[in-house]
Amino acid sequence: MHTGILLAFLAYLAYSCSDAAAKALGSSSMPVFEIGFFISLFALFPALLSKRPEDTWRSIVTPKRPWLVLARMATGTIGGMTATYAFVSLPLAEAYALIFLLPVFVAVLSAVFLKEVVGLGRWASLLGGLAGVLLVVRPGFNALSLGHLAALACAFVGALTVIILRTLGPTEKRLTLVGAVLLAAVCVNGLLMIPHFVVPTVRDMPILVFGGLCAGIGHIAIVMAARVTQASQIAPTQYSQIVWAAVLGALFFGEVPDPIAVAGMALVGFCGLSTLGGGSSSATPARSWRARLLRA
Repeated sequence: MHTGILLAFLAYLAYSCSDAAAKALGSSSMPVFEIGFFISLFALFPALLSKRPEDTWRSIVTPKRPWLVLARMATGTIGGMTATYAFVSLPLAEAYALIFLLPVFVAVLSAVFLKEVVGLGRWASLLGGLAGVLLVVRPGFNALSLGHLAALACAFVGALTVIILRTLGPTEKRLTLVGAVLLAAVCVNGLLMIPHFVVPTVRDMPILVFGGLCAGIGHIAIVMAARVTQASQIAPTQYSQIVWAAVLGALFFGEVPDPIAVAGMALVGFCGLSTLGGGSSSATPARSWRARLLRA
């Protein structure tokens, strides 16, 4: 197996562990903004090791297109906060199933704003993924909550991120995009956590460090993978998170999906992978890994 693909699998395993850490912290009644603050803070250290020799630290605060970078910072921060709330509130696999609606939102936004053509085959795959999500969530049979809304919001702002990155990609340094988003997440979560700040316990602190380091390692691994492997080859590995979610949820949180939910998750993964084959639209998961790469 290609080294880049192995690195991508490692990245999404690391991201899944970070998300599981956030869920564990939520069960200890730590506020969502505080979880986001500490995980983003600890993620800074390994993530910024991806700095290229030709980049300067000053580039983090001197973007070439500041308004679009500010928009990217906003979508990344909101995506991180809504994802954390979803992981705290929902079973991991259920949260991932909703967040993986991102390609559907990307397809719609790309057609509307970028005037990209989305073929019928790709629309069929995207709608099949939506059907898989409905099998997992089963609205009308299971009570919907703010956690479901947060996961959907995360998918939507993730799609906005993809659209913004397609515009920013040719002009901004990777360090600018990664560093600016992480700093924004630390600052915004830090301000919002003040009214309800809870001093982390001896039990919580190692989990916070672990979650942050895993997120940072994920950033590094996906950056390294992108340097040696095409994005279209990396993209399918993102759906390994459905497997990790089921495994971690069952091992640590007693979340065992029923057969219908398993079928839904399999359908989400299959339809997500099928969107990679052919078609003229770039509104696929092939670039959605960038959204996950830059989510603090």
